[in-house]
Order: sequence, then C-alpha cells, then structure tokens
Amino acid sequence: MTEMDQLDCALDLMRRMPPSQIEDNLANLIDLVPDLTEHLLSAVDQPLKIATDQTAKRDYLLCDYNRDGDSYRSPWTNRYDPPLDDGALPSKQLRELEVQANEVFDIYRDLYYEGGVSSVYCWDLDGGAFAAVVLIKKTQDSTKKGQPMKGTWDAIHVLECSPNGASASYKLTSTVMLGIETETAATGTLSLGGSLTRQEEQEFPVNAQNPHVSNMGKMIENLEMKLRTTLNTIYFGKTKDIANELRQINGVALLKHQREVASQIGVGMASR
Repeated sequence: MTEMDQLDCALDLMRRMPPSQIEDNLANLIDLVPDLTEHLLSAVDQPLKIATDQTAKRDYLLCDYNRDGDSYRSPWTNRYDPPLDDGALPSKQLRELEVQANEVFDIYRDLYYEGGVSSVYCWDLDGGAFAAVVLIKKTQDSTKKGQPMKGTWDAIHVLECSPNGASASYKLTSTVMLGIETETAATGTLSLGGSLTRQEEQEFPVNAQNPHVSNMGKMIENLEMKLRTTLNTIYFGKTKDIANELRQINGVALLKHQREVASQIGVGMASR
C-alpha cells in the first residue's frame, strides 16, 4: 500500500469516528503510521486550543497554520512560543493586513458570539497571492449556573486570495465543529457532536472602499450563517424527527384523532 493509499484510508477512518474523540483517535493513528504525521495534522481539523500571550496579555488560538515545529505564533506580538529564531513569518505588508484582520474579527466575534476567542493568521503564497485562516472558539459551560449543559463551537475559515488587477478571487473553506453535552439524574448523559464543511468561491473588487479584510468578512459572515442554519434545520431537526419516530410524545389515540380532524378539515376545504 502506497503512502497516499494509507493517507486516504486514515482520513476515511477519521470521518467515521466520534467527533468528541478526534484528538485521541488522531494520536492513535499517528502512532500506527508515524510517516503520515505532517499530512494528518494538516488534513484533520481538531478542536482549537487556547494559549495566552504573556507579553500582550491576550488569549489566542492554536492550530496547524500558526505552528512551526513545536512552537506557535501569537497574532498579537508576531512571536513564537516557545521562542523560535527562524520561524515562518508573514511579509511586512501581509503582517499589516493580519493586524487589521485580528482587530476586525475580534469585533465580529464579540457581536455574533458575545464571548470566546478569535485569531487570524496570514501567510504568503506564490505570485503575489496570500492565504489566511480565521479561527473562532466559544465554550459555554452552563453547569456552573446550575443548568446541566455545556457546549463548544469551533469555527475554522481558510481563505485563499489571488489578486487579479483591480479585483481578487477568494476561495473560502469553512469548517464548524459543534459539541453539546448534557447530564441529569433523570436522563443520564447525552452527547451530540459533529462537524460540517462548506466551500465558496467569489470575486470582489479591491480598492479603498473594499479592502481585502472587508471582502473576507463578507464571505465568512455569509457562509457562517449558512452553516448555522444547516446545523439548526438539518442536524437538530433530523435528530428531533428520529426521536419522535422512536417515541411519540402523545399517545396513539390522540395522534389518530388529530389525523382524523386534519383529514375532515381538508375534505371540507376541498368541497368549497
């Protein structure tokens, strides 16, 4: 079996494993095929971890895009922790865009999430193009308030930008990982988790009124809303439908009566 075949099998296996155990399963896979370590770390989305920049006194998110070896770059100071002398850094112009993007998406996070942590990282590509990743993490633990529920939302938006004269084409890949857990004495423990990935490509003019950060924000905002709606209507809606099929809330006699009434109303309206 070639290395690519092994990678395909490993990724196919990860898609079938419980999202809540993704870190443990990924570590086990790396132990089995250590030659695929870099490929697996870059291809498998993991729940985001939070670190603190001791100089800026601000939290930031860790992912494969700001990692170099065992060090992670802070978006606030542009330094690696643990310190790394030859770590990859964005160009001066791109660093300015990164600083602006972190400020903008920090406001975006506060407006839509009312808490959590956000980070933006940029890196240069060939031909004057660049890429960026926008990370947002929100953890809510209601058990501290006496409510038996806690949940985590991880959003990873990877965007590639290719300038084309007075405009630029953007390719956005967004992944949302959602985990909810509730536990009561009456119902026991219930865990619900999953991930959803979508892609979009668009072209926008780039000028003083429409800078890159503004264009990035429009795409991410629209796609995040679509992902949020899909999770709500399909995933939770489908779970509710399955639960209702397995165990009806109302008795059979009441349901039969409701269907008869609905049928009578339908016949009456049709005869008018």
